[in-house]
Amino acid sequence: MGHRFVIMRGNILDEYDLYEDIPDDFDHVIEFLPEIPPGPHTQEQHEEIDGWNDKFLRLVRIERARSR
Repeated sequence: MGHRFVIMRGNILDEYDLYEDIPDDFDHVIEFLPEIPPGPHTQEQHEEIDGWNDKFLRLVRIERARSR
C-alpha cells in the first residue's frame, strides 16, 4: 500500500508518498494515510507509529495558519 498524503494548493490536489516531501505552503489537508505495518511491531516501528499523530498535527497547524 504505502503512505498516501494529499494536500490542496489553490485548486490543485497534490499527492505524496513521503511525508518529508509535503511542502509548508498548502491550503488544506485532504488525506493523511500513513501505512501502519501489521503487528507485532518492533520498538522502532512503535516509535514511528507514535510519531504520526505529531506529524498530522503539524500539518493541521499549517492549514489553520493559512486559513486566517
